[in-house]
Amino acid sequence: MIGMESAMKKNEMILRVKNVTKSFPGVKALKGVNLDIYSGEVHALLGENGAGKSTLMKIILGMYQPTSGEMEYKGEKYMPRTPMTALNMGISMIHQEINLVPTTSVAENVWIGREYRFGNRYFINKQKQEKATEEILGRLGLEISPSTSVSALSIAEMQLVEIARAVSYDSDIIIMDEPTSALTDEEVSRLYDIISALREQGKAIIYISHKFDEIFHICDRATIFRDGEYIGERMISETTEEELVKLMVGREMHDMFPKFEVKIGEPVLEVSHLTMKNVVKDVSFTAHRGEILGFAGLLGAGRTEIMETLFGITPKDGGCVKLHGKEIDVRNPKQAIGKKMAMVAEEKKHSGLIAIQSVRVNESLAYLRKITKGGFLNQKKEKKDTDEMAERMRIKFPSMNSEISLLSGGNQQKVIIGRWLLTQPDVLIMDEPTRGIDVGAKAEIYKLIGDLAKQGKTILVVSSELPEIMGISDRVLVVREGRIAGEFLRGEFDSDEIMKKAFGV
Repeated sequence: MIGMESAMKKNEMILRVKNVTKSFPGVKALKGVNLDIYSGEVHALLGENGAGKSTLMKIILGMYQPTSGEMEYKGEKYMPRTPMTALNMGISMIHQEINLVPTTSVAENVWIGREYRFGNRYFINKQKQEKATEEILGRLGLEISPSTSVSALSIAEMQLVEIARAVSYDSDIIIMDEPTSALTDEEVSRLYDIISALREQGKAIIYISHKFDEIFHICDRATIFRDGEYIGERMISETTEEELVKLMVGREMHDMFPKFEVKIGEPVLEVSHLTMKNVVKDVSFTAHRGEILGFAGLLGAGRTEIMETLFGITPKDGGCVKLHGKEIDVRNPKQAIGKKMAMVAEEKKHSGLIAIQSVRVNESLAYLRKITKGGFLNQKKEKKDTDEMAERMRIKFPSMNSEISLLSGGNQQKVIIGRWLLTQPDVLIMDEPTRGIDVGAKAEIYKLIGDLAKQGKTILVVSSELPEIMGISDRVLVVREGRIAGEFLRGEFDSDEIMKKAFGV
């Protein structure tokens, strides 16, 4: 399908990492880790967030320099000084967070930094560039126009463009970091086909994922890290999910979805005939005190749009929303916060985090008005409240003044959740709260959601992971094409029936 000649024979050692360490001020991120990668294999790199996976990938890509240790690539010493060095040598990466330029076309993003192939510094032959892009997209089975602006694409389509860009380098090693996080089942299946074709050409894939069904479906071997240390290596065909989880977290994971018995109270949020443009269509439901109300459905079904309409990110066109029995008209997030509502957004990079700011700044953002008087911020209270919340959330970091970008994905998510809890909301909306975080951090967040329900919070959870939504919810609403297509009570949960409703069967 992809049709590129391989530069490597299968099963040759292509990359060796030996005793690599990396220290940052106040933290030792890697403590002598090892990793062997062979051509023609899909190699899973497993570990909780903060285990050191991303740090090692940044060293392999030349974004960081190791404190000690050595690497070999194709039998020779390897120590790239820049990501471009790594790319030119045949190592590319598909990042979990989208790294595209939204104001430019698909073709321009695929060939960014290599425009000279289609002209010179004064003139780029756009037609030639788009034709080359079309060939790559065609080989990958992607029906995306090269001339389309990236800003017009869905998150899933952007992810596929990232994959096309990595493949365009004809790299011998492709690192894939949570590549399916925004993909539909059909797109995931297409990605598996792409990976299989790359493997047959002798390419090596380093596959980072927290989804065990993917690991067991597509990977050959796994290396496990924990707390910055190399724990071991397993053949996927000779191990189990339980063994891998135990190696990753250092303990057995019982009760992945701790469900506390909570008395469901009076109605808190009543939504009647909610509409927004042609995306949210006549949505009605009621959420109660102490209830965890799950929203299931396919990507693009309108789940996120319902939440954004309730929170005022995209104001409603029609319908009625009542909070504690009184009608409210929320036109922006500021008003929503004033009504004691909070929302943990789906895309933390674009709507949740300020990457260059500290943990403390990111955690206090949503409640600054509460601790500001006469234009002056009460820094003593900010420090006290954020320190207490960080301890409550069990956030791991060098210090509260560290840039949040240095934290693992799971710890970043805890900061965002802590931020909204500081506003003391009655209604907490959580859109894909565990996307891209590890099994240990997921269990902690599930427990936190349960604790919040026990405290009487009303929680709306959107998730694309059916076991998750069924594991934590008291009731599940299925969204399809902007409408509520079905409702299931906890004692009636049935994955097949939920998916039938999602597909409209």
